[in-house]
Amino acid sequence: MMTLLNPPDLQLKDMELLIKNGWILDGSGNPWFKADLAVEGGRIAAIGRLQMEAEEVIDAEGLVVAPGFIDTHSHSDLMLIAEPEARMKVMQGITTEIVGQDGLGEAPIRGDLLEDWRRYLSGLNGDPEIEWDWRSFSDYLNRLEKARPATNVASLVGHGNLRLLTMGMEERKPTEEELDDMKRLLAEALEEGALGLSTGLIYPPCSYSDREELSSLCQVVHEHGGIFVAHMRNEGDRIMEALEEMITVGRRAGTPIHISHLKTSGERNWGRMVEVLGMIESARAEGIDITFDQYPYIAGSTFLSSLLPGWAHEGGSSRMLERIRDMASRRKILEEMERPRGERWDGILISSVKTKENKRLEGRRLSEAASEMGLTPQELVLKLIEEEENAVSMIIFSMSEKDVETAMRSRLGMVCTDGLVLGRPHPRAYGSFPRVLGRYVRDKGVLSLEEAVRKMTSLPAQRFGLMDRGLLRPGLAADITIFDPRSIIDKATLEDPRRFPEGIEYVIVNGEIAVEGGSYTGVRAGRVLRRGA
Repeated sequence: MMTLLNPPDLQLKDMELLIKNGWILDGSGNPWFKADLAVEGGRIAAIGRLQMEAEEVIDAEGLVVAPGFIDTHSHSDLMLIAEPEARMKVMQGITTEIVGQDGLGEAPIRGDLLEDWRRYLSGLNGDPEIEWDWRSFSDYLNRLEKARPATNVASLVGHGNLRLLTMGMEERKPTEEELDDMKRLLAEALEEGALGLSTGLIYPPCSYSDREELSSLCQVVHEHGGIFVAHMRNEGDRIMEALEEMITVGRRAGTPIHISHLKTSGERNWGRMVEVLGMIESARAEGIDITFDQYPYIAGSTFLSSLLPGWAHEGGSSRMLERIRDMASRRKILEEMERPRGERWDGILISSVKTKENKRLEGRRLSEAASEMGLTPQELVLKLIEEEENAVSMIIFSMSEKDVETAMRSRLGMVCTDGLVLGRPHPRAYGSFPRVLGRYVRDKGVLSLEEAVRKMTSLPAQRFGLMDRGLLRPGLAADITIFDPRSIIDKATLEDPRRFPEGIEYVIVNGEIAVEGGSYTGVRAGRVLRRGA
């Protein structure tokens, strides 16, 4: 068996890289087969029983050779500029990241709004010491390109950015003129390479929108062939209403819908994943193109200020901090802060802070730390947001293992990290993909190896329009992950979250080796992937 782009040419010269004797899992979901794979010029040149020489040879005997993994929900927007090595991603086999998530992106932005927006995002995407020297979406992609990241990166444009530039952080419906301005900004970003539109309907200003606004914006996304990616308005008691809202948007606009980090939060909702998946399958039977991704953990992570009532965020971070410092507003906020998403306060861990004074709280349960300080959990939340100027993140336990596994079995689901990489981060930033392959494939048998790799490679590539990646085929980009199926496992824990996994032996990005023998090489061969390019 041999599959070649141009057999005569290939037989006349050596290849740059030859991977021999591997178990080829091509990403399609088909069973593995044993073969060799040749790489030339950053692309896959041939797959088969190859009799040729190469400048570099990898003996993959006993190892799986798969397409590079695609992280469908990444928060590396700024970290790929500040720390382009992206070790926490390439060391787990990820070769492509999709940023601009939850409606809260870095571009487009305006100079007069920059500092407040930067502060607002600091608990989500971090605030590394880099200059925000971009304004348009295209400028931002060019800045990523200049950083030469180790992973490929593609970006969505944030709904929050469109609202911010058009109507600030005001909690109201847009006027017709304002909606037209948002649509114009959205079209510009899509033409400049955005994969689609993202929203985060628990995060202001996105949360101030309604389904009419979302449907109108998504009609623009549809016209440009993009995708709508949504953190739903509710993932707990009202999850079915929230899902129906997304299905309605898809029905009205005809836009592909992708649900971010699908979950059923809160103990009262454990076991409802079957119902949720049933609604998604029913929508697809109706002709609505809807999919989702998930991370393989029972705890989530986001910035601490998401626990505040929506009105407290109106006007931006500066106004939010003013309200916290004003005694009357502070009392009102405390009165309205209910148990977070139906969970107990002892289910929240403080994961990152900015100041040295509060570093001792990283990794501590909110309830325990509050008790020691003579405060209620709500009071400690406000104290930390004020002292950290919103640059504080949390880990929140809210899901059941059974629901995680139920979602994982769905043919419509993909794998993501949703990885915040601040302080003592959620271990998902370092371990999501090996955890699926080790814990859920090998150890628990939730998925077959072939299906798990499909969810990490060809399915997300197809979903996000990255059509030259996600499969091992001659002519496609040489993004390749080689792992040992017998030993692969995540090692990151809540106590020690910055640990690299085991079993990822080689990672190849655009034909260049970024991980060799389980060690990072320092090679940064990633590219910025623009829609339509």
